[in-house]
Amino acid sequence: MKGRIFVTLFALPFFGIGVWMLWATGNSLHDAWEMSSWQPTEADLISAGYHTHSGDDSNTYEAYATYTYTFFSQTYTGDRVSISSGADNIGDYQQDTGRRLSTALSRQPTINVWVNPDNPHEAVIDRGLRWGLIGFKSIFLFVFGGVGLGLIIIVWRAPKEKDASQPEFQASPWLLNTDWQTNIIRSSSRLTMWAAWAFAAIWSLISAPLPFVAYEEIVEKQNYLAIVALLFPVVGIGLIVWAIKRTNEWRRFGATPVVLDPFPGSIGGHVGGTIDTNLPYDSNNKFLLTLTSVHSYISGSGKNRSRRERATWQDEVVAHTELCSTGTRLIFRFDVPDGLSKSDAQRSGDSYDLWRLGLSADLPGIDVDRSFEIPVYATARTSRGITDFKVEASQSTQDAVYDKAIRNLVRVESDGILKTLTYPMGRNLVSNGAAILIGATFAACGWFLIVQEGQRLFGSIFGGIGLLVAIAAFYMLFKSLDVSSDGTTIRSVRRLFGIPIRRREMHRKNFLRFEQSTGMQTQSGGKHVMFYKVIAIDRNGDEILVGEAFKGKSRTDAAIRFLSHELGLAES
Repeated sequence: MKGRIFVTLFALPFFGIGVWMLWATGNSLHDAWEMSSWQPTEADLISAGYHTHSGDDSNTYEAYATYTYTFFSQTYTGDRVSISSGADNIGDYQQDTGRRLSTALSRQPTINVWVNPDNPHEAVIDRGLRWGLIGFKSIFLFVFGGVGLGLIIIVWRAPKEKDASQPEFQASPWLLNTDWQTNIIRSSSRLTMWAAWAFAAIWSLISAPLPFVAYEEIVEKQNYLAIVALLFPVVGIGLIVWAIKRTNEWRRFGATPVVLDPFPGSIGGHVGGTIDTNLPYDSNNKFLLTLTSVHSYISGSGKNRSRRERATWQDEVVAHTELCSTGTRLIFRFDVPDGLSKSDAQRSGDSYDLWRLGLSADLPGIDVDRSFEIPVYATARTSRGITDFKVEASQSTQDAVYDKAIRNLVRVESDGILKTLTYPMGRNLVSNGAAILIGATFAACGWFLIVQEGQRLFGSIFGGIGLLVAIAAFYMLFKSLDVSSDGTTIRSVRRLFGIPIRRREMHRKNFLRFEQSTGMQTQSGGKHVMFYKVIAIDRNGDEILVGEAFKGKSRTDAAIRFLSHELGLAES
């Protein structure tokens, strides 16, 4: 209850701003509707111009005027200029209106005003709506009011927190999570779809006035730097396209809940299940399931605290497919080793663990992309309904997928005596290229802060971090690995730009076994990709790197079989 009250108190100011802007916008629209029946009459200006109000960051302006007018033989004095009162800096309306009225006062003080026939004391010079101001207020209405109202609704509709000390939860801790009451687990696709639309709407509302502001700055003031502002509505268009894609993906494949067998998924046993989709059955379609154990933790301190994630284990399988009533049924099963961390049903504390199941497939038209957070605990249970026959039925397809991926990664060359396996540079081009660009941007900003602004300490930290990121990504992009065997010796050569920077070798007769370990990993949103490397160990305990950049444990197992065959190494 305390948490709900805290969130409500936090959300109320946002909701209050939204209500205030709703009242202000509604009041302006109501006044404009009423003024449509007001009657024109001539008035004599007494004073006119605009006031400038200086603030800490910017100036605001307010047009003013005092005038007298006669209506049905009665003389009145008015000072209302427009529908909206008060100062602002939305466009140049206030300044332009003030200048126009000031010019009229100096040349011909007679102007037209609009008078309320039912109450002649009310009059206005400009009864037109300022759509730019209405749009600006609407941003606060929908963004602040929407966020505040959404938080209030979510927090009060959320189920009450359960008492983990109760006996039923001690025996079955996954039941603490309301989404894990049965073995049917729904994906986050629908929530992602609505979140995409909400984010696209908020971004578009905020950036909507920018093209008009940029037009004035560029065309009238020749401030060509303002063209950068046009990037924001372009991003808004991209977000709308993304939301449309998420909607089409949802409509094509349906809800696709996963039915776990066993329930919950088991550490030291199996994580398996079935997924029914609306996609018509086609035996040529290949669906990839990725299971990831993720550690979530708080990094930093004070204002710099942020939640981060790190994948600790990952595996992938190609699903067995068969016809079902809705279209295509996917059947999968993972073998999960002992010693991994269990799910935290309540996500309590600064640090906890969770398990994600990802579904993906490259299909004609819209691709499937689903993510499930599933309960996985150390129960050592195995699947009952998913037989070895169904798992083995997809094994040949899975082996073909893995073999193709490995051969796309590794180039094999042989002259009859020397066989060389090359892991070329240029791998993960998109992610490493993006990291170089981001790092270089940070480094450039740090240089600007030091040279132009004199902020040596902050600029050095800012630029130094960017430089380190750029250098690391540069190394990852342009490194390569050559592993060769001449029948007696295994050699491993690390290169940068093709130049050898490290050499290792091992006598083939001393080879003992392969080991796999995690290397780098990438993250995009909630998706993690773990890259494994393969190390050859000899009887003296010496190690050499013979493979890298393999995705997932099963693919790495396939890579070990591939390396064993190509290098002629058999584990003792």
